[in-house]
Amino acid sequence: MASTSEFKSGLTIKLEGQLYQIIEFQHVKPGKGGAFVRTKMRNLTNGNVHERTFRAGDKVEDAFIEYKKLQFMYSSGEEYHFMEEKTFEQFQISAEQLGDVTHYLKENMIVNASSYEGKLMNVEAPMFVELKVVEAEPGLKGDTAKSGTKSVKLETGYTIQVPLFIEVGNVLKIDTRTGEYVERV
Repeated sequence: MASTSEFKSGLTIKLEGQLYQIIEFQHVKPGKGGAFVRTKMRNLTNGNVHERTFRAGDKVEDAFIEYKKLQFMYSSGEEYHFMEEKTFEQFQISAEQLGDVTHYLKENMIVNASSYEGKLMNVEAPMFVELKVVEAEPGLKGDTAKSGTKSVKLETGYTIQVPLFIEVGNVLKIDTRTGEYVERV
């Protein structure tokens, strides 16, 4: 059990059967009345952010989140399969839970994952990934110096905007935080 005096950013707590990670907190001691702690928390199941106020000294159940590196193996329909490299333990998670991470996953890619009580909660792609272009509209001659863009399809099926000089077969560095083209590799 954790007391409100132990709150810090990044602490994971279990509240009303849900897991929350504290984003911000503020201890408030008004001139009149008892002290309280105002918090902003992210629900780890659905990603929603909630604000909640606790009385000073309230006890909440803290949750131990395990962080590990997993290898992406394959996807079958809406399920994505991962394996822990050391123990060969396998995990699966739905595309809905993964969200935009599915745009960047290639076989054998190493990802960071978090789990609670043996259940995979979240998967994060590396900050930058290198993906091959499989479909691209032809660039017009002389357009290599302009700042125009065109759509290309990457090997994972994801479509992004890139400069006009990019062609089929190029390998691109993509920022997974923004989903944008960084450079040609």
